[in-house]
Amino acid sequence: MRRRSNVTDTELAILKVLWERGPATIRRLTDELYPGGATAHYATVQKLLERLRAKSFVTRRQEGRVHVYEAAVDRPELIATRLQETADKLCDGSLTPLLTQLVSTRELSEEDRVALRELIERFEREPRDR
Repeated sequence: MRRRSNVTDTELAILKVLWERGPATIRRLTDELYPGGATAHYATVQKLLERLRAKSFVTRRQEGRVHVYEAAVDRPELIATRLQETADKLCDGSLTPLLTQLVSTRELSEEDRVALRELIERFEREPRDR
């Protein structure tokens, strides 16, 4: 099943914490996202996790008396899905206009240029089935 990328900005904030810090409880996520937060913040994080779980973006397991949540999608997978959906909507499925726009609208660092060259060379050496 291809997962759609319909993740809101607030849901994405939770995923970012899970990607960076690993599995976490609601309390830990609340403390990370809303330092010194109130009960309402805890309830907000709980609701967001329920939505992410319903969308299959996080998993939940029981550890003692608490639930521990973990990202079920990694950052590269979500990036790829979002870019392809954007390409489908704006560019009839072609990634070329998106990539061209991304690299031409801001100055690329030397590190970025080297990474792009290496990526292109790798694709030329190892064609992938699509």
